[in-house]
Amino acid sequence: MNWFQKFMLICSGGNLHILRKTPSEWNKFSGIGGVILFTAVFASLSGGYALYTIFDNLWYAIGFGILWGLMIFNLDRYIVSSIKKTGTWGNQLIMAIPRLILATFLGIIISKPLELKIFEKEVNKQLNTIIQRNKTQLQAEMNARIMQQSGPFEQEKKQINTKIQEYQKAFDSAATELEKEILGTKTHLTSGKTGYGTNAKRKEILKQQRRTDLENYQKQIAPRLHYLDKEISKVYNNIETERAKTETAEDRFNGFAARLQALDELGKNSSVIAAASMFIMGLFICLEISPVLVKLISSVGPYDHLLDKTENDFRLYAKEKMEKGNTATDFRISKFRKDIESNSD
Repeated sequence: MNWFQKFMLICSGGNLHILRKTPSEWNKFSGIGGVILFTAVFASLSGGYALYTIFDNLWYAIGFGILWGLMIFNLDRYIVSSIKKTGTWGNQLIMAIPRLILATFLGIIISKPLELKIFEKEVNKQLNTIIQRNKTQLQAEMNARIMQQSGPFEQEKKQINTKIQEYQKAFDSAATELEKEILGTKTHLTSGKTGYGTNAKRKEILKQQRRTDLENYQKQIAPRLHYLDKEISKVYNNIETERAKTETAEDRFNGFAARLQALDELGKNSSVIAAASMFIMGLFICLEISPVLVKLISSVGPYDHLLDKTENDFRLYAKEKMEKGNTATDFRISKFRKDIESNSD
């Protein structure tokens, strides 16, 4: 065998010493080794891309991708090599079912990051939609919090402004009545005499009193209004600062979980993308379980007979050594007891 075929046989998880004695099995095991190798390569790309979306660091992604690929490679070799062809087909199937389930999960895990890369443009567009939706929801929540926290201050300020308007209205009314009194306009509150008479003087005094009341109240309430404005401004500033920080975090909403969410929403909104995603996942699941299926449906060959013979030889050898050891131990114990009895006599 050449070096490449030898490497494929090693990848298949077969016993190289036994395979050297069975050249007719080389092609089958080389094919299994190739599938395992390429599955590990895809797993490396998948794991590296997944980590790159999380940490945004190329070297970390390369290191993790290689480590993840080696782990999948070793796991697939173990899964395939642990299936024995000796025994009934039913027993082989029972042994293969847990391995098929594990291989299916591995196929799903490997396929998801690669799906994200394949649909990267669509996923990025959907991510922007999700970000804008989250910002809109965030703004609504912030507005509700502003109303809740500033509500008592706004209500008190409204009451104060209403009171100021009442004083202003009383002053304007007194000024209007004074003007009508001087002009001689007849109303139920004016005498109808033109000029600055006694009634006009009284209304002038009333006007000045209303002005004094308005100014005194404004002066009295000014510190309270300033406090209320300050508290309302503080509420707005605090929530605006929090909103800015949250929006900055939302702008960075492009991690692995966010992309999975975007891909899931794309699948719900588009039957084409959903079908394509299912086909890609099915492809990697088939790729992952194919070595197990090939090993399961293949007929018993020379390699399997030699492997069974080798394992049986080791079992017989171990049984023989155990029997010899037990017999030797029993003989020594019996001899020890006889020596004790002869010494006691």
